Amino acid sequence: MSAAYASATVDPRARIAPDARIGAYSVIGPDVTLGAGVEIGHHCVLEGRVELGPRVRVGHGSILGAPPQDLKFKPETPSGVRVGAGTELREYVTVHRATAPGGFTEIGQACLLMTMCHVGHDCRVGDGVILINAVGLSGHVEVEEHATLGGLAGVHQFCRIGAFAYVGGLTKVTQDVPPYMLVDGNPGAVHGVNLVGLRRHGMPAAERRVLQDAYRLLYRAGLSPRSAVERIRRELPAVASLARLLAFVEASRRGICGPPWRGSGTPAGEGRTAAQGEPV
Repeated sequence: MSAAYASATVDPRARIAPDARIGAYSVIGPDVTLGAGVEIGHHCVLEGRVELGPRVRVGHGSILGAPPQDLKFKPETPSGVRVGAGTELREYVTVHRATAPGGFTEIGQACLLMTMCHVGHDCRVGDGVILINAVGLSGHVEVEEHATLGGLAGVHQFCRIGAFAYVGGLTKVTQDVPPYMLVDGNPGAVHGVNLVGLRRHGMPAAERRVLQDAYRLLYRAGLSPRSAVERIRRELPAVASLARLLAFVEASRRGICGPPWRGSGTPAGEGRTAAQGEPV
């Protein structure tokens, strides 16, 4: 039988693993599923279709599955939140459920969401992502695996953050962040390749150098994204990480983050899409 404080309110219809633990004054709704080894802190609220995988830890005061902040949302919509195994949500994290019937706001496995982070409705957060204190993800944001967002960074609706990217603290993200890149500032601009993160994840030095060469063509050669992609394909080795970077750039609908403002060229934060013939 699961261990729950006497002051906790747990709906008898909730599906709770025998070894799950529920803190004082927490509220667990009827459509909640808690996997093996889940720990819920004190004063938490889990409502709607919340599914927590094995060993998920939820910090004190967190709220999962609350209705989305969307004026079109109908309260009776059956939607939820899904969190993968081994993820930790620290104190006062909020995750809103999806807007579409049967939809889920999803957080992957082995993620760390630090204190007071917010994940908006319909977001997709990949495995191993780190959101540092008070990061805010607006609705429909996608964060690919092993990306890191610094404290108080804010991400506009429908933006994508590529795999292994690093977004600096206080950054305002209004366009897509390409995989493997370092982005910082207001508005967010690409400052280089996330070499430290790639090294820590075991990417070989030769492959990191290919990505650095791609960065120079994409951001330092004065080319439009489309022209840069064409040159990269012609001139650089076809490694897997490079193919992923190019596919991301070509698929971007909001445009990718630009280079920093240096007094000439493209100002930081102005949209750059692979479909455009010239920088804007």
